[in-house]
Amino acid sequence: MATLIAPITFSPGADAEALHKAFKGWGTDEKTVIAILGHRNVYQRQQIRKLYEEMYQEDLIKRLESELTGDFERSVYRWMLEPADRDAVLANVAIKDGSKGYHVIVEIACVLSSEELLAARRAYHHRYKRSLEEDVATNTSGDLRQLLVGLVTSYRYGGDEINARLAKTESDILHSSIKEKKGNHEEAIRILTTRSKTQLLATFNRYRDDHGASITKKLLDDASDDFRKALHTAIRCINDHKKYYEKVLRNAMKRVGTDEDALTRVVVSRAEKDLRNIAEIYYKRNSVHLEDAVAKEISGDYKKFILTLLGKDV
Repeated sequence: MATLIAPITFSPGADAEALHKAFKGWGTDEKTVIAILGHRNVYQRQQIRKLYEEMYQEDLIKRLESELTGDFERSVYRWMLEPADRDAVLANVAIKDGSKGYHVIVEIACVLSSEELLAARRAYHHRYKRSLEEDVATNTSGDLRQLLVGLVTSYRYGGDEINARLAKTESDILHSSIKEKKGNHEEAIRILTTRSKTQLLATFNRYRDDHGASITKKLLDDASDDFRKALHTAIRCINDHKKYYEKVLRNAMKRVGTDEDALTRVVVSRAEKDLRNIAEIYYKRNSVHLEDAVAKEISGDYKKFILTLLGKDV
């Protein structure tokens, strides 16, 4: 369930005019920006952007970039992008971050549907004039390169069929790969990058039944290099992406100094999809409401905007 609260009917022309007025004079009327854009779904935001350009001959996103600053500007910018374009931007930032950003590449590749991932790859190509897989391959090596390139180029079957015998065989292969630190990584990569998510869930369940612990726990115990960390992230995202995102949010706020980039990424990416479900998991795990935790960690217009996307008017 989404946290975004958007009106059923709206006037993109009136919104465009109100935003234009908010940019006039000394300083920006951030309150108006938040009140409008924090309550519009992706279709509505694109309509506003289109009307704004027709009315004022300038790109609304570029104007927002020039009017806003810091984490507030970054969050509004990413919110305003179409989802595939946003994923392309997030992937590019992650690639530039090197090993610190590999989990974001995995996240994008494993949480999105096959069609959404294809759209993100097209958006990446359009925006950066290079393919996503090309940039991933250029900046990685060895088993990690094989895994990440395989994940971003994957086009998984989306059906519900399960082959129980295959789940048994491939759970054993994964166990051998994890148990022997120099095991059959090529086969593990093949399984993780080609099988449907439904089949992989059956394989992970069989792994737990046969080996007495979840595959993610075993990997977490041995996550000593970038490849195994990426493998762990891939399995978590495929297994239960909502629990994965809850942990991203928890980690973003439990460190000394909030990881605003991670917080923004999850909120703007999931506010129209399943952020309410993620927030419920967060409360069960931490006994604190997500919006209350966020309110303590960040401040200013950035705080007001993020809380608005979380469905809490401020």
